[in-house]
Amino acid sequence: MPGNEPASSASMMSDGSVSGGSDNLTSKNSDESTSQGSDELVAAVGAHSGEPETGFNPITGWSYSREPLVQSTLFKKDSNGSLIKDLATNYSVSDNGLTWTVNIRDDVKFHDGVPLTAGDVAFTFNTAANSSGKLDLSMLDNAVALDNYTVEFKLNDSQTTFIHKLASLGIVPEHAYNETYGEHPIGSGPYRFVEWDKGQQAIFEANPDYYGQKPYFKKLTLLFMQPDTAFAAAKSGQVDMAEIPSSYANQKVDGMKIVSLDSIDARGITFPMQPDTGKKTENGYSIGNNVTSDPAIRKALNIGIDRQALINGALNGQGEEEFTGVDKLPWGNKEAAFKDGKIDEAKKILADGGWKDTDGDGILEKNGLKAEFTLLYSSSAQDRQALSVALSEEVQKLGIKIKVEGKSWNEIDTLAHSTPVIFGFGTLDPTDLYLKYYSKSYDPSNYNNIIMYNNSVVDDYLRTAITSTDQDTANKNWQLAAWDGTTGFSEKGDATWLWIATIDYLYIMDEDIDIGTPKIQPHGADIFGNVLEWKRTGN
Repeated sequence: MPGNEPASSASMMSDGSVSGGSDNLTSKNSDESTSQGSDELVAAVGAHSGEPETGFNPITGWSYSREPLVQSTLFKKDSNGSLIKDLATNYSVSDNGLTWTVNIRDDVKFHDGVPLTAGDVAFTFNTAANSSGKLDLSMLDNAVALDNYTVEFKLNDSQTTFIHKLASLGIVPEHAYNETYGEHPIGSGPYRFVEWDKGQQAIFEANPDYYGQKPYFKKLTLLFMQPDTAFAAAKSGQVDMAEIPSSYANQKVDGMKIVSLDSIDARGITFPMQPDTGKKTENGYSIGNNVTSDPAIRKALNIGIDRQALINGALNGQGEEEFTGVDKLPWGNKEAAFKDGKIDEAKKILADGGWKDTDGDGILEKNGLKAEFTLLYSSSAQDRQALSVALSEEVQKLGIKIKVEGKSWNEIDTLAHSTPVIFGFGTLDPTDLYLKYYSKSYDPSNYNNIIMYNNSVVDDYLRTAITSTDQDTANKNWQLAAWDGTTGFSEKGDATWLWIATIDYLYIMDEDIDIGTPKIQPHGADIFGNVLEWKRTGN
């Protein structure tokens, strides 16, 4: 689920040590924190420290769109977001776009010594397509191994963005895959799984038979900690690297440096588009919201708030304004951006829409309905809580009241059709746009089009984009879906979401750690995306 990073059971003791359910928790002495030449790394970082509920299994969601460490993928993405080969040596696509053929390397072995073949690739994708994992493979009919090193994918829809799926799913071994695979994973990636102390840590060692560049760090220990706890562990010398909250951006720790990484991880708020007419989902959850279904409310909020002020306050300045959710990406539409902080204009939109404060309580009404609604955020996400609270204060000047509530994702599931939710999204796969706004993509289990948006013009642009074999044509249509001068999903059109910011990811690390050229960080971060470049300086 978006941003669903389970809470850790590890906590800091008064002496700075880490407590938890395991006596053999790995830590490092403070005099080791700046030691030159150590090829072991102890890290508490968000990309992987959100302990996977089902283990290190790509099929059930482990490391989707991030470096899986244990497993290999057919393709990867470099620091510029361009596709590069991993297991794949080349690929071809049929004229109708429904058959993809991929050739793979013939020199790859799993960590148990068994050769990796096209059969394992086909097995992985077929199993993932029939599972309820994070990766959308609804366009895949089946995958077949034509021989040991050639796999053929048959699609039911000619989605050219299928190439991104080939860079998102780690390959698992058919011979060693079972219901407990996530607890004892075997792959062919740069690191071998060693052990998992649930609620505490996972340990990985460099794979001596890895076919690619050998990593400098021979051992990785990932500690499962919340950001505040991770910062305390860094201060006490227990970790070499930790992801930290934006509130610590200006902290100083001897022997360590703070690195801020740009991201495409956007924070935005859903606006249920349907009025509340008493309709229910198949699970009995209420559909619709009479306040957010009014376009005057949605447009006024979009242009009336001051995004930079929210970033400066709630995120300690660690982020950038966001207007469409994909501003930084090639398919972002600069014409869809707009000037915010226009309080007077926002008030006029509301007044013209029939919203007036008739009883003098500071909250607008329309036909007896108050301009107020609840905003939900994941109770484990500090940045979302901070943004939600700051936003609720910001919109009071517009005469709108927002009540913020932190909930578990299980609770949010029951309310998301009728209540605005602050989500995090951001990948290098434009399929995300399609799933958010294409009318027929509605799937509440993955929050696809959870607002039940339906605009036939936008649908046409999205279909043209996702099926186009020409990248320029595809990007142009992705952009037109946001705003074509008349309609679109952005504020200038239907104002479907309230996008606020892309967040920066902050890390504190030993001064002698060189992390090379990091990838632009996606939703959930991918700090290990270029781990093969990492080293300690002076060695």
